[in-house]
Amino acid sequence: MKCPFCNQDNTRVVDSRPVEDTNSIRRRRLCDACGRRFTTYEKVESIPLTVIKKDQNREQYNRSKIQSGILRACYKRPISIDKIEEMMDAIEGEIFNTEEKEISSTRIGEIVMEHLKDLDAVAYVRFASVYREFKDVSTFMDELKKFMN
Repeated sequence: MKCPFCNQDNTRVVDSRPVEDTNSIRRRRLCDACGRRFTTYEKVESIPLTVIKKDQNREQYNRSKIQSGILRACYKRPISIDKIEEMMDAIEGEIFNTEEKEISSTRIGEIVMEHLKDLDAVAYVRFASVYREFKDVSTFMDELKKFMN
């Protein structure tokens, strides 16, 4: 690792510890050349994931898109941000554990709905109404009946 101050390669790790709630490690380093300390973060490099949209277009996986949908579904619900973040991590873990290079947006939507169903019924129905594109009240009621059983 190069020192950001003097650009020398002679640095050593003084302290390492995992970063809370993420899959990364914080390393405190010391430069042998100039004696200055700096911090680096090490994170597991994941496989780039492509999402296949309903219209068959492909785009790079973007966590913030899923997160914004979940936040909209949970709007004005008694759900803490910590719970939402915890659920996002679980959803993302499930998506990346498939070890596939491509995943359909439909599959991602199903995974999100599985997690929302356990978290909050109203958030689940809100998300389902957008995701399943309900055309009328009867399809909405069919989804509610499935949830109730």
